[in-house]
Amino acid sequence: MADNKTTGESGYNPEKDDLEWGYDQGVEWGLLFPQANGEYQSPINLNSREALYDPVLLEVKLEPSYVACRDCEVINDGRTVHILPKSKSVVTGGPLPRQQEFKLHEVCFHWGRENQRGSEHTVNFKAFPMELHLIHWNSTIYSSIDEAVGRRQGIVIIALFVQIGQEHLGLRAVTDILPDLQYKGKTKTIHFLNPNTLLPDPNLRDYWVYEGSLTMPPCSENVTWVLYRYPLTVSQQQMDEFRRLRTHRKGEEPFEGSDSLLGDNFRPTQPLSDRVVRASFR
Repeated sequence: MADNKTTGESGYNPEKDDLEWGYDQGVEWGLLFPQANGEYQSPINLNSREALYDPVLLEVKLEPSYVACRDCEVINDGRTVHILPKSKSVVTGGPLPRQQEFKLHEVCFHWGRENQRGSEHTVNFKAFPMELHLIHWNSTIYSSIDEAVGRRQGIVIIALFVQIGQEHLGLRAVTDILPDLQYKGKTKTIHFLNPNTLLPDPNLRDYWVYEGSLTMPPCSENVTWVLYRYPLTVSQQQMDEFRRLRTHRKGEEPFEGSDSLLGDNFRPTQPLSDRVVRASFR
């Protein structure tokens, strides 16, 4: 297994954070991470008219069984914000292999500097200000997320679009501590987080599903993406707390020409190629 398997979206590992990659325009990830040149990369644009309604997705309900966690670590790694839950939260059913559990490993966020952009996936070429990822690994087949990354049926990412509106009470525990995470490398423990609050209302759980990749290096494929149709809502103030974060460590000089504000941390959409996007709704 390659050493960089835990780099990026598959898990936070500061010891493996020395490979230089970022979201600057013109940076070519494929030169450092060959898997980023794959045919089945993420994110993509979701064309709602071309998505294939698949009633098989409704035979077994997609069932996130999340457990509220205590003492969750929240990290600013200079590229995104990670939440590392310490509870036995899993997802089963829907498009996932029968009798297999996928354990929640982390939550991370991608956002824009302005409300007109920020999400990694788009819907009919429309972007949202933010996209939230709940990253899971197949704990039935594999012994760790490192083993599961890039492997068949290894990773499932549940994604939610985020729009601006009312305050999101479930995320308040996170946004309240973001001022303490202003600089890269800062961590903070929140004493209670219920991942269920990051999901849409149970009556609003239509979703799309397709096969793709991690959207951060090493961009390994064999990722099943589940994208909920209806977005979460956060307040403008909560959104602004993310936009105040920095990409550099406290005391360091920002890169020349950079204001060092953390934002626009989304990968451009990738070609769909011959993939089919399925929908749980008509």
